[in-house]
Amino acid sequence: MKYLFNFFILFVLLNELHANELENNADCIILKDENSIICKYTQKRINEEKHVQFNWIDPIGIISRQRTMIIPAGHGSVYDFRYISGRATGKWTFEVIDNNVSYKTNFIIE
Repeated sequence: MKYLFNFFILFVLLNELHANELENNADCIILKDENSIICKYTQKRINEEKHVQFNWIDPIGIISRQRTMIIPAGHGSVYDFRYISGRATGKWTFEVIDNNVSYKTNFIIE
């Protein structure tokens, strides 16, 4: 009985982790050694092409780059990158607009 209970708990936890992976999500990483900021949008894979809008918003709230990205059919993510050099310091916002829903994340350039 103890093993069945442990299996059930493991099953529930794995399902929860898998469900979280399927949620739409925007995320960025700064790679100082490569002078790069890489931002990625992840969604549940679908069987049709989809257009999303990327907005890079600088620390004073101005969109410094706006780009329409295509997520190919069967794919679950798309990414964009920028160089760190030449960017204003402070808290930046990376926003993805997907079907009029906004997904945001923040990162800091020092």
